Parts: sequence; structure tokens; C-alpha cells
Amino acid sequence: MQTEYRQRRQQLMENMGTGAGIFRSAPMAVMHSDVEYNFRQDSDFFYLTGFNEPNAVAVIAPHHEEHQFVLFVQPKDPLMETWTGYRVGVDLAKEEYGADEVYPITELDEHLPQYLAGADRIYYHLGRDQPFNQTILKHWQRSLIKVRKDGIGPVALEDPMTVLHPQRLIKSDAELELMRKAIAISVEAHTVAREMAEPGRYEYEIQAEMERLFRLRGGLGPAYPSIVAAGVNACILHYTENTCQLQEQDLLLIDAGCSYEYYNADITRTFPVSGKFTSEQKTLYELVLAAQEAAIAQVQPGNPFNAFHDTAVKVLTQGLVDLGLLKGEVDTLIEEEKYKPFYMHRTGHWLGLDVHDVGVYKKDKETWQPFQSGHVVTVEPGLYIGPDIQLDEEQPEVPERWRGIGIRIEDDVLVTAKGQEVLTAAVPK
Repeated sequence: MQTEYRQRRQQLMENMGTGAGIFRSAPMAVMHSDVEYNFRQDSDFFYLTGFNEPNAVAVIAPHHEEHQFVLFVQPKDPLMETWTGYRVGVDLAKEEYGADEVYPITELDEHLPQYLAGADRIYYHLGRDQPFNQTILKHWQRSLIKVRKDGIGPVALEDPMTVLHPQRLIKSDAELELMRKAIAISVEAHTVAREMAEPGRYEYEIQAEMERLFRLRGGLGPAYPSIVAAGVNACILHYTENTCQLQEQDLLLIDAGCSYEYYNADITRTFPVSGKFTSEQKTLYELVLAAQEAAIAQVQPGNPFNAFHDTAVKVLTQGLVDLGLLKGEVDTLIEEEKYKPFYMHRTGHWLGLDVHDVGVYKKDKETWQPFQSGHVVTVEPGLYIGPDIQLDEEQPEVPERWRGIGIRIEDDVLVTAKGQEVLTAAVPK
């Protein structure tokens, strides 16, 4: 993978010009009191370095004559390593991660200025680490004083999302291999979940078995809090309590995916606990499935990002009109967003190192990002008819027989040169 990381840094440097990039590792997050969560590296930092320790800084300096890639890391400390685990340390970091130079993190203030001196701007994301934000602002302000004296140096502070995130949007073969592994594990877990779902079981039992498989197969665990929602719980978009008992007439909505070496799967399936749909469940399920199939067909290179959402909305709205759950002209209902009590979220998002991966959806106020080969997007239309659903006065009352039904179907779709590949097709729909 070091060749992959080096290629990523090289591509970034080409896009940065004579700017200098500063990337901060993720902080340790506290679960409660003095107990910390398992460490999860910042995605931008990991994408460029593969380095998986906290309290580190990467500097990308294409203008520097000797050191274009510099790491600042925690030095070896036998006492601390006894408590919190082994550290790579300064010497091994240079050897294993391909840095041109590595310094102890305690020497950041001493060495950072030389890598900013010849840059015309600093690329840095002002994140939640406020003390480190102040450190970077301090160095930038000092650089501005030198600019006034010497005429050279960074005069702008710019978020690296402008140069790095478009790069992260296009998945390499190595990234796709990791995503396929995350998906393969998730496929197995969804298959097991379908087999074990039956009246009398609890949502958490299914969650536990799926997440056991995520770890058993080498994954890091769930990519996000698993949703295992039976019956009316499926009408709650981010339901995560997972405490209810499955009933005979319930649909079970499972939205769960594995994270494998930081790359993620994101899959949703909805099916009847008893193995047989009621008439209303079947009708709504087939409508959502039709919307998803039509939306997936719009995931094509060159198509604007909004096309698959607009297509799903049109199919769903037409279906709701046909069922008498909405009344009016379809285009007008869409324009006035009358469908939103039934379908209140977007149809998909980028997927990769982050579950809601980086990358803009619109290039400007009027122009949507066009799909390109290498993009990976979720396609996840749904219908949610909550037990207390309320429509506008001019709309019909929703009959009781439709209430309490929640359905979502989600696949992960790769944009290819000639169309698309549904990466999660092995999970039955």
C-alpha cells in the first residue's frame, strides 16, 4: 500500500501547486470519564499516509527542495507504551511510511516554519482541535509578517477540501478492493440476518450476530450504528435502540454495513419477518423497488448527481398518487414537496473512507456534480408511513391499513466507464 499512498501524495502535490498542506491526526475521543473510545484515524490523514496513531501531523510541501513529505509523530516511550500500546516512533516511521523526514511531535513549532516559507498558501482544515487550530494560525500570522518583509510566503489559508476531496471521490483499484471486501462481509451478515429473523426474536439479537460476523471476518466492526427496525420502528430513519421483539406481521428493515480497513459498506434491506408480505406491504415494497431500479439506471458517467434522486422521487410520487395516498398533478406535487411526509431524505450519498464520504454534490449553485467513472454512491429510496402521519388539509387522510409501514432498499453502486456496477447485488431484494 505504500506505493498507493505515495501516488496519492504525488497527485495532491500536483493539485496544490506551491501551497503547503498540513494534516492533523484525529484526537482521542472520550467515552466517559477517563475511558477513551477505540482510536479512529482522521480520514484525510489516513488517505495520505496510512499512519494510524494519534497526536501526529503530516506536512506536504511540494516546493521544498529536500522534504516534500514530512511526519511529526509521538516518539518512543516505554512507560506510555506499557499503558496505551506500541508506538512506531520517529526512526521506524521514516522507514515504514516513506517520509522524507520525521520529527518528534514536540518539535513541530521548531521545524514547521521551514516548510511554510516557500509556499504561497497553507492548506489546512480548521477542525475541532482548537488548540492545534491556534498553533497553525500562529504560524500563519508569523509567516504573514515575513511576507511583508521578504515578499514571499503563504498569504492565504485554504481548506484542503478544494484540492484533496475531488481526488478522494475517484476510487482507485486498491480502494475498490477494500470496499468489495467490506461489502462481501456485509453480504454474509445480511444473509445470516434474513435466515435468523423470525417472530419472537429481538432486534438486538440480529444486530449482535451481524456485528459478530463483521469482526469475525476481519472487519473493524460496524461502519455506522446498525439499524435493525421491526414494524413501526422502520419509520424512524436513524432508529438504533434495537430493543423490540419481532412480530408475525412485521417488516424488518436492516440498515447495516461493515468497515474493513476504514473502507465501508452501506446496505439496507426490508423483508417480512414471517416470510410473506401483507397486501399493503407488498404494494409499497414493489413501489420502492421500482423507484430504486429506475434511480440506479440514472447512475451513469456524465449524468448530474441529482438525476437519480429526481427519478426516484418521480416514481414514488406517481405511485402514491396511483394508490390514492396523494392527489394532484405529479409534477406539481413534486415542486411543492407534497411527497415529503412519505419520503423525507435524499436518495443517496458518496461512499468510501467515510460512510457519508467527502466530495461536493454541486459544483456551483446551479450545476450538479456529474458522475465519473470511479465514483461510488449509495442508492436508497424509501417510503415511511408513520402511525401518526399528517398531510396537508387538501390531501386525503391516510387509511389505517397503510400506517406503520417503513421500507428502504439501499445498494452501493460504482460508476463505470460504460454505466454502473451494483456492488451489493448479492443481497437479495
